[in-house]
Amino acid sequence: MSDVTEAPPEEPEDEFDAIVDAPFDAALSERYLIYAMSTITARSLPDLRDGLKPVHRRLLWAMRLLKLDPSQGYKKCARVVGDVIGKYHPHGDQSVYDAMVRLAQTFSLRYPLVDGQGNFGNIDGDNAAAYRYTEARLTRTAIELMSGLDENATDLKPTYNGEDEEPEVMPGLFPNLLANGASGIAVGMATNIPSHNVHEIIDAAILLIESPKAEHAEIMEIVRGPDLPTGGTLVDPKEVIDAAYESGKGAMRVRCKWEKEDAEGRGAWQIVVTEIPYQVQKGKLIEQIAQIIADKKLPILADIRDESDENVRIVLEPKSRAVDPEDLMNALFRMSDLENRFSLNMNVLDKDRVPKVMGIKEVLQHWIVHQIEVLVRRSQHRLDKIDARLELLEGYIIAYLNLDRVIEIIRQNDEPKPLLMEEFKLTDRQAEAILNMRLRSLRKLEEMELKSERDKLKEEREGLEKLIESPARQKTRLKKDLAAMRKLYAEDTELGARRTMLIEAAPAKEISLEAFIEKEPVTVIMSQRGWIKAMKGHADLSAPDSFKFKEGDGPKFAFHAQTTDKLLMCCDNGRFYTIGADKLPGARGFGEPVGSMVDLENGAEPVALMVADMKAKLLLASTWGRGFICNIADVVAETKKGRQVVNLKGDARLMVVRLVPAEADHVAAIGENRKLVVFALAEMPEMAKGQGVMLQRYKDGGLSDAAVFKLEEGLSWAMGGDTGRTRTENDMTMWRVARGAAGRLPPTGFPKNGKFD
Repeated sequence: MSDVTEAPPEEPEDEFDAIVDAPFDAALSERYLIYAMSTITARSLPDLRDGLKPVHRRLLWAMRLLKLDPSQGYKKCARVVGDVIGKYHPHGDQSVYDAMVRLAQTFSLRYPLVDGQGNFGNIDGDNAAAYRYTEARLTRTAIELMSGLDENATDLKPTYNGEDEEPEVMPGLFPNLLANGASGIAVGMATNIPSHNVHEIIDAAILLIESPKAEHAEIMEIVRGPDLPTGGTLVDPKEVIDAAYESGKGAMRVRCKWEKEDAEGRGAWQIVVTEIPYQVQKGKLIEQIAQIIADKKLPILADIRDESDENVRIVLEPKSRAVDPEDLMNALFRMSDLENRFSLNMNVLDKDRVPKVMGIKEVLQHWIVHQIEVLVRRSQHRLDKIDARLELLEGYIIAYLNLDRVIEIIRQNDEPKPLLMEEFKLTDRQAEAILNMRLRSLRKLEEMELKSERDKLKEEREGLEKLIESPARQKTRLKKDLAAMRKLYAEDTELGARRTMLIEAAPAKEISLEAFIEKEPVTVIMSQRGWIKAMKGHADLSAPDSFKFKEGDGPKFAFHAQTTDKLLMCCDNGRFYTIGADKLPGARGFGEPVGSMVDLENGAEPVALMVADMKAKLLLASTWGRGFICNIADVVAETKKGRQVVNLKGDARLMVVRLVPAEADHVAAIGENRKLVVFALAEMPEMAKGQGVMLQRYKDGGLSDAAVFKLEEGLSWAMGGDTGRTRTENDMTMWRVARGAAGRLPPTGFPKNGKFD
């Protein structure tokens, strides 16, 4: 006996524990590609043949097995979701329920596939109730989409765990891809297909069956464009729509449907919106327009009300009856989601599960091929059923013709089946059926019924054989079936009537909203702490302290303006802002911080506030003594962020902002060192933005003030105090130098604060 013991056999290494020596980038790209293809083919893109993603297909399949037919009662959605995630779709219950909710929403799907009972959300954007509260069943449309599942019209594949089976595709004749559309985002690609009218799709399919080489233009004469669940109006030109459907990619403008309605009052009217663009939440739309009103961005619109019940009814009240409704709606089309763009991207999976962007003709051609295959498979399944039945019928007829002998064999033999098969040349199934026959069937009339049934089945069998062998017959039969379905969705039915109208309209033109602002005098007031307001009328400016301010605050700027004016605010950081005088708060309170109206940078202080006269010019100068001339029209800002006009370096700040009178020809600048220079205005450059040029040279300190004046009239400055008197020096010869000089002491009596006013 040997002392050597055998080593135990090595266990095979688990492939998941094996270490693979491979470049990281190659391994990563390979695995990412697998993930991407899985997302594309098994989650995000619809199948061209039934227009469904896997989660939707599994939902319908599970509901069918639960016998949730339209004629049956509802069942809890929790039951459906549980079956789906437990048997077919091992993903999150909430994502499955969200998919189910969408199939039931009449504002999401043109032809809903689920009939929901309970709260399934609404067009306002409110979410559906939890699935333990809601109930559902299938719609007639869903039944039509699944028609043929019992007739071997499609292949069944094992579920993810191999315990059950599910269909690869729904074989029904309902053209769900185009009828209900689809949207989804995969990895590196997406799809966005609008819904269409079923009878238009069927008419286009019949055209292609009859004329496979029909031109794209012929199809677009039938399929006029999307038919969206929420209606609305498609306003793009026909050429734009046709081009999008030919390539499979494009975008279309959809507007709300509205009408002018007379209101109470003499000549008063209001606008009523009855349909809103697809995928726009009504609640958010109303908030958006209400914010436009609150921000005074559309002064011709006074109010918005939501008077909707089952139907949409949004009421828009104009500021006055003089407003043109078309102008008001044009402005809202530009500023709100009453008009939006719907992107068309017909990226779908073909029968080989390959993603491809197709035009509408190609989509219909592939769908027709699929329906022909389904028709052949259903016909073959029926043919097999007929053959099986004819086999039994032949056996029954033989039994009736030889009834006495059959009874004798059955009575005299313990195993009559082999004898029956041998004597009457019966098959196993025929013999078994005869032996299982009930005594009550042994009537003379039964023989006649069997022969009649046999003759009918043979006739049907002959027709099916011709159908399977003849492509022409297949097309004729498909057209007949499509025509029958078209009657269910005809244009005169509630479900089939077109909802989205096609009315070509130019893009919403930009209108000058200032033209609709009622011109009224106001007094603009800004406090030292930056609170701004507008008092109605032109108040007395001689006593600014009489205006209402917070404790410890006081007036900084006060001037007369009109509500149609734009106000220019210049800050010491060189940034300029524009504010509409009509948007200023009233003067009953303290006003509002100007920082709430514009994006004011931290630490920035306004140094000037004035009416923006687009024909006027400004002298701008910084504490470092650099400056330039600018046109107000060039520095007006269009956004709340303002516009950087003066570029400043170091600790320099914008100090001087003065209007340049049309007759002015010279500039006077005085430094903190009390040196004055006067030079020609022509030496100052005109710029829209920049740092400028040096006005005066300093050894110490910087600029104290600058002014522009007409040399012939002399240089004037305020005397100080409350007298309001000024002093004028007519002879400026001593101080006239070239720009950038150091200057000399000012005339006697010039203010010690170094300011001209």
